[in-house]
Amino acid sequence: MLNKLMRKKNILSEGSIADQIANVKSRQIPAHVAIIMDGNGRWAKKRNLPRVAGHHEGMKTVRKIAKISNEIGVKVLTLYAFSTENWKRPKLEVDFLMRLPGEFLNTYLGELIEENVRVEMIGDLSLLPDHTKKAIEQAIRKTKDNDGMILNFAMNYGSRAEMIRCTQELAKMAASGEIKWEDIDEDMINSYLMTADLPEPDLLIRTSGEIRLSNFMLWQLAYAEFSFTDVLWPDFDEACLLSEVEEFQSRSRRFGSVEGEEPV
Repeated sequence: MLNKLMRKKNILSEGSIADQIANVKSRQIPAHVAIIMDGNGRWAKKRNLPRVAGHHEGMKTVRKIAKISNEIGVKVLTLYAFSTENWKRPKLEVDFLMRLPGEFLNTYLGELIEENVRVEMIGDLSLLPDHTKKAIEQAIRKTKDNDGMILNFAMNYGSRAEMIRCTQELAKMAASGEIKWEDIDEDMINSYLMTADLPEPDLLIRTSGEIRLSNFMLWQLAYAEFSFTDVLWPDFDEACLLSEVEEFQSRSRRFGSVEGEEPV
């Protein structure tokens, strides 16, 4: 029963993608969509391919989902690209994953600029290889004046590490007398997280059928709508994203209030 409640298959709406786009744009669009991109390895295994082939195919999905998200009016799209725990994977796989940002941005940066997309990143950039840092920093620099959708990559990101860093910073400020400990509230914590300049996610999607957050935006997802789909990330296409948004639009978001009353 729990799986039935938490998992769902992507059932495509009748009609074309154009019909779906028109449908979702007629209702409230989630301002911030966060996606845990999962299933690349299983996609490759099903086809008797190496895991890196799944990651490369998943890179193509990033482009498709970024384009359709921008088209329907999503303001921020955050993609969980590499976690602080992913360093435990085989070196060959990690090395390949570290090359993907450069390949993706070298291939599609011109397209992102043309579509007015701004590239940002959350995570510890300092631990990434120089070629990875260079590609990300260049994309951030070249798109900094764009004022359209933010394509936000979570790279070497871990939510617990983020919250520890925030707590340590506030503790130092309190110890030095710069702030009073009793003044620490949600707004202050938000302002010291890596997502300080972003709205909190409205919709969290995880592909591949896994039902966990994997240390992703644990604070920021407090009131997000969750959706877990069995579709593997390389197979997650425009129709899948639109169906997830349609599902989001069908839900009642009360933020702790009673239905029929104004949210608290």
